[in-house]
Amino acid sequence: MLNLIEGRQCCFSSFYIPMKNISLRLKMFIFSFIIVIFSIATSGAIMIHNLAGAFEKEFGARAIAIARTVSQLTEVQNNVGKLEGFEIIQPIAERIRLTTDVDYIVIIDMNRIRYSHPSESRLGTVFEGGDEIEAFSQHEYISKARGVLGYSIRAFVPIMNEEGTEQVGVITVGLLAPKWYNLLDEYQLDILASLFWGLAIGLGGSVWVANHLKRQTFNLEPYEIARLVEERSGIIQAMDIGILATNESGNVTFINRLARQYTHFFGQKITRKTLFKDTWLAEDTIQQHEVYRPLLMFEQMYLVRTFPIRILEQNAGYLIMLTDRKEANMLAEELTGIKILVDSLRAQQHEYMNRLHSIAGLIQLERNEDALSLIIDEITDEEEIIRSLHDKIHDYSIQGLLLGKYSRAKELSVELTIDEDSNLVDFMSGFSSGDMVTILGNLLDNAMEACLESTHKDVHITVIGDKHHLFIEVQDSGKGIEGLPQRIFDYGFSTKKKEGHGIGLALVKQIVESNKGTIQVESTAHIGTIITIIVGVTEENV
Repeated sequence: MLNLIEGRQCCFSSFYIPMKNISLRLKMFIFSFIIVIFSIATSGAIMIHNLAGAFEKEFGARAIAIARTVSQLTEVQNNVGKLEGFEIIQPIAERIRLTTDVDYIVIIDMNRIRYSHPSESRLGTVFEGGDEIEAFSQHEYISKARGVLGYSIRAFVPIMNEEGTEQVGVITVGLLAPKWYNLLDEYQLDILASLFWGLAIGLGGSVWVANHLKRQTFNLEPYEIARLVEERSGIIQAMDIGILATNESGNVTFINRLARQYTHFFGQKITRKTLFKDTWLAEDTIQQHEVYRPLLMFEQMYLVRTFPIRILEQNAGYLIMLTDRKEANMLAEELTGIKILVDSLRAQQHEYMNRLHSIAGLIQLERNEDALSLIIDEITDEEEIIRSLHDKIHDYSIQGLLLGKYSRAKELSVELTIDEDSNLVDFMSGFSSGDMVTILGNLLDNAMEACLESTHKDVHITVIGDKHHLFIEVQDSGKGIEGLPQRIFDYGFSTKKKEGHGIGLALVKQIVESNKGTIQVESTAHIGTIITIIVGVTEENV
């Protein structure tokens, strides 16, 4: 049984065509076909019903006229109710029936005994139609009822005696009502002609409408349009900036998730003036292009960009993009390396303040010789570092970075060593000073942070480069990297539970790989990590 059901399902699925994959042209063709067939069928049924009604009226008028004529015949008036009266009445009635082409003429007396009938076997029997009662009260009328020969339209006319003073019987003239299939057969050519022309016009019109719609929708099918709208909406909703669009009247026609969050609006319909009330975006006219203009909403500063939307050279509204200025600043700092330089300068300032405090304390204690000795030692140390960096590193930004990191290392009690072989005379094509600051700053920050929990806090850096190659190696004595060391360069990955981490090393990877360089990571638990960057040169050449 299970196999039989599965087999039927397979057979059904092989003939099943998803509706969304049917073309618009075919859908409209099928729809028009159904509409035309339904319309013709309905029109045919109404036509047949009206024809049947017209036939009934015509048959009724004809039957009652014949009945009146027969009821005035002297032979009929004088023989109704007599014992052998049917011998005279039956031939007369049948002759008139055949002449007038009616289905039957039945004459009965006041006791409902038949004196004429198309079937001679029914002569002398009792009439049991049920709708003849009023005729015995000298009323004439038309009735539709089911008789021996089927549904018929029959006229009832009373038969009076020759003097017209007494009713002696009733005459019934009947014509069988035409059946619907008889009418359908009779008018089938007219119906088929209507069906043909209806189908031709309907299908031709559906093809024209389908082609017109296809041109209006850039030759896309409805399901393709729906998918395109869903994809575009999903993309815009997923973007990390607030986006909203307005029409030419200023009504907001689209707003993504982040824009709702920024504007605190979660309704359905609103205008630009209402949404940005009391801000420059609520003005009647805004500039065609606004580039990162500040906007204060709900005590939060945003950067706004506006773009006019034009359709067929007509103004169709505006596209408004909102960026959180705080996030924009953080991203700019990460991308340009400014954050690294600021941190280095802050560490250097902190180190100088510590020295000044120490010197001031010694002077207050009147230990002038110790204060002078500390000053000389610090000056000598600083001069050696500055002279070494000046001779080996030819870029002032990187000199400042390394000097700041040196001060930061002292602040963290980390021994930072710059290799004697370090020599950076120029940058390769594709590298800028900012790129080098980003690479060195992030590598040194991560190396120093890795050493904070170690007993021996040592960081060693080697930088060698010119126009043709670049070699950077940073070694630390930290706790090492668990799992796959290469994961530290994945965007968002960080071993620290603080906001904002997981970006710096990802930027390093992007810069190196965009210049066709390689990054090697060697890490041993509780011993340390070595990160090597090679661009334009193999390790054997260094």
